[in-house]
Amino acid sequence: MPLALTSNNPFQSFWMAGYECTDQLNCFGYRVDFLHLTGHLELLDQDYRDLQQYNLGTVREGIRWSQIEKTPYQYDWSTVRTMLEVGRRRGIQQLWDICHFGYPDDLTPLHPLFARRFSALCRAFVQFYRSEQPEGELIVTPINEVSFMSWLGGDVRGTAPYCVGQGWEVKYGLMRAYIEGVAAMREVDPGVRILTTEPLINIIPRAGANREERVRAAHFHDHQFQSVDILAGRICPELGGRPEYVDILGFNFYYDNQWELDPHSRIPWGEYPADRRWRPLRHLLAAAHKRYNRPVVLTETSHPGVDRPKWMRMIGRECAAALRSGVPLWGVCLYPILDRPDWDFLDREWHRSGLWDAVLRPDGPPVRVLHAPYAKALQEAQSRVTRAFAKPTPAAELSLP
Repeated sequence: MPLALTSNNPFQSFWMAGYECTDQLNCFGYRVDFLHLTGHLELLDQDYRDLQQYNLGTVREGIRWSQIEKTPYQYDWSTVRTMLEVGRRRGIQQLWDICHFGYPDDLTPLHPLFARRFSALCRAFVQFYRSEQPEGELIVTPINEVSFMSWLGGDVRGTAPYCVGQGWEVKYGLMRAYIEGVAAMREVDPGVRILTTEPLINIIPRAGANREERVRAAHFHDHQFQSVDILAGRICPELGGRPEYVDILGFNFYYDNQWELDPHSRIPWGEYPADRRWRPLRHLLAAAHKRYNRPVVLTETSHPGVDRPKWMRMIGRECAAALRSGVPLWGVCLYPILDRPDWDFLDREWHRSGLWDAVLRPDGPPVRVLHAPYAKALQEAQSRVTRAFAKPTPAAELSLP
């Protein structure tokens, strides 16, 4: 059975699964569509059935904006309708990304009509969703990882609008659309829950850094919260952000989310004894919760290759520790649950980062092959978290630096 949750937690299960649903233009300008590449659309029923043996009752899915709106303000919901039908049949709760890295061909975040088009899409999605499912919670991520997309498209030319030195402008455009999208959805359904999904990072200065370098690193570290601060209206109030728009704090956390600045040097996470520069996940979650006083979710986490089980055991330990210390952690999403290729080099080896590997074949969708060591580590992590829920919160469990 899924892990029992608190009465105000809207998620069906604490442990969740995420299917890579990006539909972006990659660094070469080619459109990718991972729901087709991974075979998830073709094997949707099987994928959902497979989840249930590992108590994964909630999934992150995406509508794929570029595929829904081929013509401005005209929407094709047929694929989403099919996904809803399978979710209902299998008893799976679906969380929906409206924009997961991809925009229609005629739009970028710098386009003057970007926010208008996005808010219209958000309104239409909620109207469609409620026509299909009048009851129950609707949990939506308007735009996934605004901070990352601002950097990828605004600073390093990795996707549209293929800019350098325009990261803030791209972020500003994305957050204008995000806020207008939230307002539009809540006009249709005031009960829509908003799940942010931003990278959770730790940036520190190099050893022996001078004062200027330390200040610069601190600024870069704090910039991870800019998007949520805009959503809350703490900065850029002209965009219309409000405190109530910050609902459920989702954070994406991977092995390369901690680094030294100038020069860039990734902090290793798996050494023994532990690298003293690596900040435990429990501390990062607690600091984010303290900043906004909202419940948190680990909305993406995984590791490629042979270290998948080791990473999963660490996640289990850290989440259990966060729960025991009083952090209102509402869930953990394994992302991607099914392996995926690289965005820019689709013909190269896949990442091997899912609970299931995808074995390619010439005449059909990839075959799912369970990675047994990861599955065992997941079950150990689930047991650890279950025990943490059962224990009383000890005093002073967590000390924030």
